[in-house]
Amino acid sequence: MTDQVQQAPSPKGENDADMATLAKGGRQNTAGFVVRLLARIPFLIIAARYYGEDALGRFASAFILIEIIGLVCSLGEKRGLAHRLRTGGHDDPQTETNLVYDGLLLGLLYSLAAVAILLVVPDIMFPNGMNSPLDMWMVAAIPAFALTEIVLAAQAYRYDIATTVRARAIVEPWAISIAVGVFLYFDETRDAGLGLAYIVSVFAGLLTALWPFLRTYGLPKNWRPNGKAMLRQSSGAFPLVGADAVERGTRLLDIFILGLFAPPAAVGIYYVAQQIASLPQKLKTSFEPILSPVITKNLKTGNMAAIASQVRQVGFWIIAIQFGIALALGIPGEGVMGLWGPAYVAGTAALAFLLAAEVAASMAVVSESVLVYIARKRNLAISVGILALQAALTVTFILIAKSYNVDAGFEAAMPAAALFCALATSSLVKALVLKRLLKEPVSNWRWALVYAAAPAVVVGYAFTFLPEWVELAIGIPAILAVYCFVIWKRGFGEEDKVLFRPGSKPTESPQT
Repeated sequence: MTDQVQQAPSPKGENDADMATLAKGGRQNTAGFVVRLLARIPFLIIAARYYGEDALGRFASAFILIEIIGLVCSLGEKRGLAHRLRTGGHDDPQTETNLVYDGLLLGLLYSLAAVAILLVVPDIMFPNGMNSPLDMWMVAAIPAFALTEIVLAAQAYRYDIATTVRARAIVEPWAISIAVGVFLYFDETRDAGLGLAYIVSVFAGLLTALWPFLRTYGLPKNWRPNGKAMLRQSSGAFPLVGADAVERGTRLLDIFILGLFAPPAAVGIYYVAQQIASLPQKLKTSFEPILSPVITKNLKTGNMAAIASQVRQVGFWIIAIQFGIALALGIPGEGVMGLWGPAYVAGTAALAFLLAAEVAASMAVVSESVLVYIARKRNLAISVGILALQAALTVTFILIAKSYNVDAGFEAAMPAAALFCALATSSLVKALVLKRLLKEPVSNWRWALVYAAAPAVVVGYAFTFLPEWVELAIGIPAILAVYCFVIWKRGFGEEDKVLFRPGSKPTESPQT
């Protein structure tokens, strides 16, 4: 009698399965963030036209600090949880559940401590004052934001990206858009409408994430939080927390510094430009939830070649889509900014720099997805250095602009220019470090991007001579159509096209 031996899947077969997993997760999140952008349009219209750039600027200054603190309080679980579960879960569902609840408890404790500090020193959140005393309730969003990050990371470990899409791309943006309209209707809440609507959206997202989370993981059993173990978890999470805070901080530090040096109107204009540029920005993070489990799986087997291949592939997917969106929104930039009101047209230069910055940052984010596991401290040191560079450039550029007494729109462009310089430097440095560690090429650049951009720019520029409604309604689709046709023909090989094949099936679970 012969024993039947199950043959292990080939490295190529495993890599193909990983690519299919990454493609499906990226498709779901990318589609979700398109929906998110559309759902946020009513909020932006109400905020820009009914509240004005001053009120919007004060809200933005508080909002960015809350999101940074909430991200810090989540203890880097967006990427660290996958590693903790893979190394400490021992393929036991109940152990995994208890580990997730350890993270939730820690996140809640740190969030409550942060809330207490902000209640004592509220000026940190409101450097330009509050729109209403009710704005102080925005601190309640910190624990909700942190817990949502951890719950969504737990679902992503089980390859459930649909929950992230529902919570972040459907429920949160529609909740804030509907709530801001409701609060605007009542005299008692009108002035605080922006802040109260944000609170509603964050808690709505948390409830949306908790429902599938409880079905997946359930409640903990025989769970006894260990103080020493949780302290070790806190200290071990520091490099991830720092990396997450710095990565998010690079997108928020500019608003914070602008709020310190510029009038609220400049902050409001910049905030609108940043929200428009949020689609290409979110495309980078679209792959993060599903990229972490795939990378940790290959790290466990030491398959560095597969990791490098995934970095190149995902990096190209991201930059190819980002570049097309940046061209479509940037070329008719005046018309896009003018949708929110005449005062916001002054932010066209800021929008252009922000869109360029997100394209430049694509390599840094994908590289960091690996560096946080194999070179945590080095990655954190680079990130802190980049953040310091951005802060220095932002302050310098703003002071130079002030010396020439420029208008609010030009002043708003200075932080965006500093962000572009900082993120381009980050991509270069982190890609070089990752290449050295993996001993494999990791670059996502292909000359096909230039071939696709050239005719798209010509088409877009031609539409700027036509009436504004034609430029936006027909010009934007025309730019995208030309760009997509050329990049598909000249830039996408068979391995790239899997991103657009819904039939590609991911692996069933992290353990397979």
